[in-house]
Amino acid sequence: MAVLTAAALGVVGFLGYQAAATAPDHPTQARPGSHSAESKKKDKDDAGSKKKSTALPARSGSGVRVVYALGDKRVWLVGADGKASRTFEVGPSPASPDPGTYTVTSRNKGGVGSDGVQVEHVVVFHSEGGVVFGFSAAVDGSMPDPNARKRTGAVRESRADGTAMWEFAQVDMKVVVVP
Repeated sequence: MAVLTAAALGVVGFLGYQAAATAPDHPTQARPGSHSAESKKKDKDDAGSKKKSTALPARSGSGVRVVYALGDKRVWLVGADGKASRTFEVGPSPASPDPGTYTVTSRNKGGVGSDGVQVEHVVVFHSEGGVVFGFSAAVDGSMPDPNARKRTGAVRESRADGTAMWEFAQVDMKVVVVP
């Protein structure tokens, strides 16, 4: 039990260190690409363009899992029956994990994201080269800036989608990342 507690504290400490080390000096409330009036206007302008499919990607694994499609910027929560119970768009950060199969390694109810934004429902699934990849929802509703110079691994969701992810994705659950 003590080893498990020490390991959990180590993970939380590491995530806190990374957040502090990569946080901007002066975080702002609105981020480029956030759900601001500017991006909502862009969404309306793009409404006439070709819609992306919301169908679960082929060759995205089997069994209970989270599927994250990098190109579509979309996540599916897939049950034991192989069907998605929920799908939603996400806002990725500048860094993306390589396509592959990962597992949820930790969860954190809330904190400050690596982009300096207050987040909730953090579900971490990979760490590489000092970048921690995980799903989270910004308390202020903002999305990460995909063109930021700092390499962060946040995959940002709306608060409602973040709650659904939090309830669905437990430690050791499979996360399949597809191109």
